[in-house]
Amino acid sequence: MARILCVAEKPSIAKAVANHLGGQARADNVRGIQWVKNYKFDYNFQSWGQSSVTFTSVAGHIQNMEFHTRYQKWTGCQPSELFDAPTEVFVAKDKKPIADNIASLAAHATILFIWTDCDREGEHIGSQVREIALKANPNMQVWRARFSNIERAHIIQAAGNPIRLDDAQVSAVSARIELDLRLGAAFTRMQTLALQNMMPQRDDVKKVISYGSCQFPTLGFVVDRYLRVRNFVPEPFWYIKVVHEKDGINVKFTWRRGHLFDRMAVIIIFERCVSAKVAKVTKTSKKPTKKWKPLPLTTVELQKMGSKFLRLTSQDVMKTAEALYTKGWISYPRTETDQFDRGMDLRKLIERQQQDGRWGPFAQSLMNGGFNQPRNGRNNDKAHPPIHPVNYVAPTQLNDNERRVYEFVVRRFLACCSEDAVGEATDVEIEYGGENFHAHGLTVIARNYLDVYPYDKWESSQNLPQYTVGEQLEPKESSMEEGKTSAPSYLTEPELIALMDANGIGTDATMADHIGKIKDREYVMARVKGAAGGNGGDSAGGNGRGRGRGRGRAGRGGREGAAAGHGEGGAGGAANGGVQEFIPTTLGIALIEGYDNVGFETSLSKPFLRKEMEVQMKAICEGRSSRNDVVQQNLDQYRAVFIRTTQQINVLKAAITKYVVQPNQN
Repeated sequence: MARILCVAEKPSIAKAVANHLGGQARADNVRGIQWVKNYKFDYNFQSWGQSSVTFTSVAGHIQNMEFHTRYQKWTGCQPSELFDAPTEVFVAKDKKPIADNIASLAAHATILFIWTDCDREGEHIGSQVREIALKANPNMQVWRARFSNIERAHIIQAAGNPIRLDDAQVSAVSARIELDLRLGAAFTRMQTLALQNMMPQRDDVKKVISYGSCQFPTLGFVVDRYLRVRNFVPEPFWYIKVVHEKDGINVKFTWRRGHLFDRMAVIIIFERCVSAKVAKVTKTSKKPTKKWKPLPLTTVELQKMGSKFLRLTSQDVMKTAEALYTKGWISYPRTETDQFDRGMDLRKLIERQQQDGRWGPFAQSLMNGGFNQPRNGRNNDKAHPPIHPVNYVAPTQLNDNERRVYEFVVRRFLACCSEDAVGEATDVEIEYGGENFHAHGLTVIARNYLDVYPYDKWESSQNLPQYTVGEQLEPKESSMEEGKTSAPSYLTEPELIALMDANGIGTDATMADHIGKIKDREYVMARVKGAAGGNGGDSAGGNGRGRGRGRGRAGRGGREGAAAGHGEGGAGGAANGGVQEFIPTTLGIALIEGYDNVGFETSLSKPFLRKEMEVQMKAICEGRSSRNDVVQQNLDQYRAVFIRTTQQINVLKAAITKYVVQPNQN
């Protein structure tokens, strides 16, 4: 009988999978760590036959990478030495009982079957498990399970189809860990030692000015938008408004030019219109139109929609989705895929939702002939399907955040399997004084997916009366109106996530963490959109430097930027019932402006260097690049920025003086 050691990434996954495979498996405690159990049972694997199984778990990464002892002390070396300083990988002290448990179990096993999450990080954690197990028993076979949810049928299928660990993904994560360690430590020490004494002291604690290769571009997006708001100068514009009454309906026609910034030009054009007295219909059309149902759900989309509609931070959305996954209610929530495989039985998943009092009737309508295959997006990571509900759970079994996220996932999935909303669009074009104007009307005929997906809006607009081409009409009202461009708003969390995604800053699995870090470091504060500023400390007002005036948006008046507090005031953000918007602190602005002044094209505030790093990580995964080449190439690029920064450290100091020191002396 084969002896199989199975290892999951989390204790909850180990328990769930063990119970699926072994019924109510016997659980033994692990010495030195209470929350990890060893589950023991017999199971007949397709590949290995009847086997004796022990199923245990780790709790994330078991090993850490760190510099050798001398380089761990800030006074032990120059920060520049950390680009080349020797490193070591070791079992973290708090994970030693877990590693000892794996080694002890491996000594008596013939096969190691890894059940870590099927993504890059999970692959790397699996490699750490493999290393510890093979040290204890070099003769073991090593396999891994591929799974994306913990529903019983899916788990049994995964148990019957073991695959090999993907060492290319392991190498990519290893490269990223080394780069994050070296770059983070070198820049953090350099800028802290140079700038720390200039910072206002609080409670006699000297501030660490932390650096991260994803954190700084993320901060850069926030600062860039903030300065655009602060330095925005509203500009007046003028436009022509035309209204015609027919069949008791006031039809509002919009000027095709939109608006112009030259008042005299608009006066001349308007006088020409008034002189003409009558307008002529030049074009009419009535055609069917659709509002497309949403694409299947990815991690990035879940974070954006969650922070926009569920009033949760992206970190809370991901934490909640992870909890729903480990409890078996939804599929794995870290995926780039927006295409459902044609072989998936989506109707079976819909069927389980029929019992719900809120969306159950809609699910029934899909089962009764309303089902449509979901649209295919452009992304497929070949690892996990889009996020979808796996089983039905009553709302009483979930906490408040879990209810909201689960409801969104279910409604999104049902909407994907429905039909596009159907409407009829009516358009009328008129020529008036040589100028073109148009009116648009929409009638929603069939709401379809909108009935289950309240996060999208599509409403009938003004009903247009019947017009015919060549028809002449006399406007009821024509006037010249004035408006002003309005400033952009501060950067919201959904917008920030979209910018990070478009610029390759972090992965879908880490974006929320990077946003959390710039808040924790007090580089930005978060508040509910439209709320008052923070507590006024370290205000980020007054000294903003222009980054291009721009013409902003057409609107009814400008908007001034509010002063940003230091971070304590209003940090609750979405948790308090609104979409979060981010405002940089004075320290955040100073760091970004300082690095921009050192070298704008390769500034650490720009996404270019980190985006290239992410591209190279994919190249490692695809076998087109080696770990060592990628590490060396990135270290060389960042070292050049490091050297230039140290040579021009007074530029950074000047920015700190401008934004942090002087305001606090006033």
